[in-house]
Amino acid sequence: MSTSAWIPRLDRDRLAILPPAPAIDAPDIADRVRGMLLGVAIGDALGNRTESMNPPEREAEYGRITGYLPSRYANGAPAGTPSDDTQLTFRAVEQLLADGALNADELAFRIANDRIFGIGRATRDFCNALRTGAPWWEATQASAGNGAVMRIAPTVLPHLVNGGTQVWYDTALSAAVTHNDPMAIASSVAWVALLWRLLNGDLPETPAEWLETYTEVLRILDHGQAYETRVDHGALKHWRGSLSEFLDTHVRDAITRKRTVRDTGKAWYSGAYLLETMPAVMHIVAQHGHDPKEAMLVAVNDTRDNDTIAAIVGAAMGAAHGTAWIPEDWRAGLLGRVNGDDDGKVFELTELSVGRFVG
Repeated sequence: MSTSAWIPRLDRDRLAILPPAPAIDAPDIADRVRGMLLGVAIGDALGNRTESMNPPEREAEYGRITGYLPSRYANGAPAGTPSDDTQLTFRAVEQLLADGALNADELAFRIANDRIFGIGRATRDFCNALRTGAPWWEATQASAGNGAVMRIAPTVLPHLVNGGTQVWYDTALSAAVTHNDPMAIASSVAWVALLWRLLNGDLPETPAEWLETYTEVLRILDHGQAYETRVDHGALKHWRGSLSEFLDTHVRDAITRKRTVRDTGKAWYSGAYLLETMPAVMHIVAQHGHDPKEAMLVAVNDTRDNDTIAAIVGAAMGAAHGTAWIPEDWRAGLLGRVNGDDDGKVFELTELSVGRFVG
């Protein structure tokens, strides 16, 4: 591969349209970074014991989940233990701490170098291909699953002090390491743009502004893309278009009409496909972005791929609100594992990130 080759399946010229990210000058940026990273781990841990259950089924068995459920990985005690969302996010953190900047080869190695709990299909196929000796740009998968956006938050870290345009290219490259698909890349870059605004202390004031902050970047990146829903009934059966079109029409309408997330999940689903995940995420943050605990509980209780959706929502809520909102039982009950038996590692890596990239 030529060092000048552009691997991501997203036109590099589209990224060049995006304005430079301004340097972060929020006085509480250290706390916001902590909140962003811990939000991923907490959302994942709240949801992963009931992942892939439909909300009514989950509610019938557990009631409304408000804390960690008993875990066989904690001797049956209620505890926050990780799945792939936490693991891959903090393996990305480890790579950035080790190298000071995104290194796609090293990120690929760290992703595939150890066991992943609850691994998604695309990431599993990537790991299997990489372990045969293929370079990452051949092992990567053309997948529109949510496995890249769920781990993308740490990409902001090396850029916080100076801002600039490189954060967009790094995000695209990081996403493409495992999910080299145009929607996976576009949705990740637009999500990082939203996180950047939140980290800078600029909280959207209305539900419509939350949605617009995301879609104004996404529209530039996904213009002309076409994906089809998995819905097999109703008005969205065989709907086809871009993610930004879906958000601008169906999600915007749901927000305006104040439909519940559980209700819209019946209409467009809330699985690991990005045409379901990101509508669910944006519906949640638009409606509950000023109430981070409720946003997390809606993500955990009212979606199907609830651990990943809650991890993504958690990154946004932490970036927007820091750590003060996190309930004490969520913080205390989070074991902080990354690889199964390394209690406290999440907290350690979070503090190292603050020290290295915030100062």
